[in-house]
Amino acid sequence: MKNIAVIGAGTMGNGIAHTFAQSGFTVKLIDRSEETLDQAMATIAKNLDRMVSKGSISEEEKLKTISNIITYTDIKDGVVGVDLVVEAATENVDLKLNIFKQLNEACSHDTILATNTSSISITQIGGVVSHPERVIGMHFMNPVPIMKLVEIIRGYNTSDEVTKIIMDLSVQLGKTPTEVNDYPGFVANRILMPMINESIETLYNGVAGVYEIDTVMKLGMAHPMGPLQLADFIGLDVCLAILNVMHDGFKNPKYAPCPLLVNMVRAGKLGVKSGEGFYDYSESKKAEKVAKQFIKS
Repeated sequence: MKNIAVIGAGTMGNGIAHTFAQSGFTVKLIDRSEETLDQAMATIAKNLDRMVSKGSISEEEKLKTISNIITYTDIKDGVVGVDLVVEAATENVDLKLNIFKQLNEACSHDTILATNTSSISITQIGGVVSHPERVIGMHFMNPVPIMKLVEIIRGYNTSDEVTKIIMDLSVQLGKTPTEVNDYPGFVANRILMPMINESIETLYNGVAGVYEIDTVMKLGMAHPMGPLQLADFIGLDVCLAILNVMHDGFKNPKYAPCPLLVNMVRAGKLGVKSGEGFYDYSESKKAEKVAKQFIKS
């Protein structure tokens, strides 16, 4: 297995492409938008430059990684001759099902089809393709080049052979694969999202402020990042989508998203990606922070 296609050039997609390319795979990075593909390649180059400056890789390794990635705007062209497709599009069930229907037409029947979904049913996705035994979840963590975990999710029809191939492949990438079964939220988000949602409820109920909630969890529970800051980093729209999937899947009110989260998403306050969430990430705020550091120095 040497030829990989990654669908979606956003944060997760470019991170997955980077990781495979750095491990010596030929990667076809696919997105409908040329601009998004250009931004993805710039991000990958920037991240590789950071690794070179830290001495983690050489300049030669950086150039080799970049040369291993080819960009495409058409799925049919991008998946020709690949052994594995990893779909990393937006966390939207209709979008993902449409992509897998296209893959069913464009790929050979022995191509393994993986999805980076963090909550949507692998069994449901596999239901729109022939040979659903080749469909599997490959849930990477963000930032992909750094985080070691890959949550490997078996759908109802996923074969033992495909599961073993993807588990072994994850090890080749320097990751630690963990096999789980197909239930809403799997393991990572079934535990993480209720904690984030409860943190938002705590803020919504006026128990404490954003900084105070995050400080309690960082210093009291030894979390590297507070839950509200983490929600901003994940994207509040993504958090909402995952909670909705879990709420619909389990029919349990404990997974119902907090009204504050719903309203923030409606208002376009999505976290880091939009420049504002529970924290302010705007350019003016960044400039203010730099100015303060300059004055202190």
